Amino acid sequence: MKCIILAGGLGSRLGPCTLSLSKQILPVYDKPMIYYSLSLALLAGLREILIISSPDHLPFYQKLFGNGQEFGLSLSYVQQNAPRGIAEAFILGEDFLAGQRACLILGDNIFYGHGLTDILQQAVQEVHNGARVFGYAVPSPREYGVLVFDKQGRAVGIEEKPKQPKSKYAVPGLYFFDKTVVERAKRLQPSARGELEITELNNSYIREGKLSVHLLGRGFAWFDTGNPDNLLDAANFIASVERNQGIKISCIEEIAFKNGWMSKEMLEKRCDKLKNSQYGQYLLSVLSESIASV
Repeated sequence: MKCIILAGGLGSRLGPCTLSLSKQILPVYDKPMIYYSLSLALLAGLREILIISSPDHLPFYQKLFGNGQEFGLSLSYVQQNAPRGIAEAFILGEDFLAGQRACLILGDNIFYGHGLTDILQQAVQEVHNGARVFGYAVPSPREYGVLVFDKQGRAVGIEEKPKQPKSKYAVPGLYFFDKTVVERAKRLQPSARGELEITELNNSYIREGKLSVHLLGRGFAWFDTGNPDNLLDAANFIASVERNQGIKISCIEEIAFKNGWMSKEMLEKRCDKLKNSQYGQYLLSVLSESIASV
């Protein structure tokens, strides 16, 4: 399985911050927003990753991550010339996927919770003939794609921003798909707003009885950081957890190092590059602990 991170869009709800900068480069407390989505791929055990963004913004990510070798990853980049819908990511990423299964992560989504790694790795292991999405209870489901369940609790549909939601469960920007996802995306017709909708792609699996849903219960946090209030809430949450527990959330170097993808020498170079920041000091503590345990 390979991973696509969609970091496109205009970010208009965060203007004027996004007039000259990609939304997913904005800081969420102590790291760029895209670190949080990239960390999900690493926790899932995925090392081959494609980042999709606009022509103006793609150079930011290339400067930030390069080809990924610094982290023990393989990173590729593709332009999305205009925001034509989330599902277009699979058409743009067809050559990258090369017939393999796909994980799609939206670059402005943040997840945190105990057992998240197991949930991600389980999806990678189990999704071979179908798709998997997640459900998260929200107070205002009208703003999201919302799951519809039958009397037995099975998902029978997803409605995009319904005026009268049939459940409180929104579908976050984290999806796992089988090998048929590219061809399904190609068959989609643009919606009324001229986009290839991820909701309709997911519904194509539901109609065939091939979509499973994992509900994220209490103890999980999900943030869609597309507006100033949610961005601030996410930053405050991250800061609180990190200060109280003395850990870093979504520290991609730590994850890659513990996965065995970064050597101590590679981590030392990152420590030196970031030595004047709190983030760099944390990496140094990770390195020191690994040396002490030998």
